[in-house]
Amino acid sequence: MVVYLVGAGPGDPELITLKAIKILKKANTIIYDRLANEKILEHAPESVKLIYVGKKAGEHYKNQDEINHIIINEAKNKSNEIIVRLKGGDPFVFGRGGEEVLALIKENIPFEIIPGVTSAIGVPTAVGLPVSHRAVATSFTIVTGHEDPTKDKKQVKWDYTADTIIVLMGIGKIKDNTQELMKYRNPKTPACIIENGTLPNEKIIFGTLEDIANKNINTPAILIVGQVIDVFKEIRKSKKNF
Repeated sequence: MVVYLVGAGPGDPELITLKAIKILKKANTIIYDRLANEKILEHAPESVKLIYVGKKAGEHYKNQDEINHIIINEAKNKSNEIIVRLKGGDPFVFGRGGEEVLALIKENIPFEIIPGVTSAIGVPTAVGLPVSHRAVATSFTIVTGHEDPTKDKKQVKWDYTADTIIVLMGIGKIKDNTQELMKYRNPKTPACIIENGTLPNEKIIFGTLEDIANKNINTPAILIVGQVIDVFKEIRKSKKNF
């Protein structure tokens, strides 16, 4: 018996890896998130047991301890040979994969990790937004926009020196986050929101640090801040000519 932590990619079901598909085809149980495209489940056997543990801000959902308990219980079920924990994006990029691995280790349960395309890079790349560019951005930072509310002390300081900042899970607190960023960045710094990245209903919203929070934004979405936005605009403009 093995538990596989599998990255489902940024949304488009075709962006999951071949290795992930190979394991899904053998799965006895799949424990999956809200951001894992359900079309990916079509790769699993008809007899597979599906367990949904999706999380959504502002709605009741299973907490991480409950999810860990479900994974461990399924792993201890002798009828299961392969359990897949299917997670949106990459399991270790704000996906709490590390917490789940530690829970498995504590129970002496074998596991393997199959990486996925993180939305932090996959979504901008898919639309033609380079998170790095030799002329304007030689570094980027990926940061959570929504910290664990149970923590005693906040870790996100927002005084990042990277040229490009990519904020995941931050739409609910976008006003607070951009206000913090403007303590260290010019309010006119270009910003961009990508909603439902890599999906048919994808939407791109442009602005600046000082006004992007006032736009009509729906989740899931990511925020990108930096001069690479201007490069992206030039790419989009040129692309229309082809």
